[in-house]
Amino acid sequence: MQRIKVSDNRRHFVTPDGAPFFWLADTAWELFHRLSWEEARYYLHERTAHGFTVVQAVVLAELDGVDSPNANGDKPLYDRDPERPNEAYFQHIDRILAEAALQGLYIALLPAWGDKVSKRYDWAVGPEIFHAQNAFSYGRWLASRYRDASNIVWILGGDRNPDEREVAIWSAMAKGIREADPAAMMTFHPQPFDGNSSSAWFHDSDWLSFNMLQTGHNKYTAVAEMITVDYTRKPAKPVLNGEPTYEAHPLSFKPSEGYSSDADIRRDAWLSVFAGACGHTYGCHSVWQFYAAGREGVNHPILEWRKALALAGASQMKHLRQLMMSHSPLKRIPGNDLLAGPDMGEIRDCIIATRADDGSYGYVYTATGKRVIVNAGVMAGDLLRAYWMSPRDGTTTLPLDLAKKTKMEFTPPNSGEGCDWVLVLEGVE
Repeated sequence: MQRIKVSDNRRHFVTPDGAPFFWLADTAWELFHRLSWEEARYYLHERTAHGFTVVQAVVLAELDGVDSPNANGDKPLYDRDPERPNEAYFQHIDRILAEAALQGLYIALLPAWGDKVSKRYDWAVGPEIFHAQNAFSYGRWLASRYRDASNIVWILGGDRNPDEREVAIWSAMAKGIREADPAAMMTFHPQPFDGNSSSAWFHDSDWLSFNMLQTGHNKYTAVAEMITVDYTRKPAKPVLNGEPTYEAHPLSFKPSEGYSSDADIRRDAWLSVFAGACGHTYGCHSVWQFYAAGREGVNHPILEWRKALALAGASQMKHLRQLMMSHSPLKRIPGNDLLAGPDMGEIRDCIIATRADDGSYGYVYTATGKRVIVNAGVMAGDLLRAYWMSPRDGTTTLPLDLAKKTKMEFTPPNSGEGCDWVLVLEGVE
């Protein structure tokens, strides 16, 4: 595999030879901690089959990942000391990383969940084991171990919004990683409140390769607006939503309000990417924690993880990736100037657009099948080729070549809650 890096225009990811790379990640925080080798291989195979390109996982995991052993009975550290790693634990990680590479998957690797730096939040498990000095040495050791693994991207933070002391610790860990691997790609995973993006603390840090935000687990969130804040920051850096609403998650953490559906998952994904994100992270509530019989579930999971792998939202994410890669992906920019009406409106039935910077293509997402009025003047060519694509199954209507008008109206095949559609437009000479 080739390492990925930031594109020349600072908006996307590419391989060293310049080929575009679309970040489509699954959230598997407890992968190394809870799964056996055979289970991990099965999980990776399933996510590869669903079209994912990245898996986000944690070395020192959230769910008592320091004191509770992995599936092989090994703890990661001796005496809770980050400078005394247990070789057996890391050999298990080595094997999973190698298998991921064989399957063409990148691993977005978190050295530690945030509670190992701070237990300020009531639900934090801990223990706090890091200070600036051992964070630096642990980061340097970890990056030295995996310097030759071409399928690793680093994520610091782990669901934390840091105070001044914690900023110093995470910065020291990043410095250690960068010292061992000067080409390392890194970002930071925050909470969804009081600064929901890595940019709030680290945008100007030279180690931060791209911004990551978390929009959280409510049904309707101002996803596009959050992406736009980071997209417009200077200097330009790629941005993506690293933790949106998880599929089959209790809404607002309250089972009485229901559980998120595949329609909720699709809406967050398409809104994020169309607002300018360089990719997207999917998550399933049962999968991140690998919930199974005999384990205490976190926040009321309703499915065993193997069954949850087959939920509709996961299999539908590939349609987003396929469309984004189908037309000169490095040219893609936010494109609401393509819309002549109606405006974005409420999140539940929003309309949002993205397009090529040269007008060669444009996409319009309508969350509930509302009609779309297009400003054809921003599109190249004398004719406009138009067709609808279903984000639910990837099917398309027959394309039509139309004479361009100042404003052109398009109506999806059907409408209603969960009836989302993407209008695909291509400029034709």
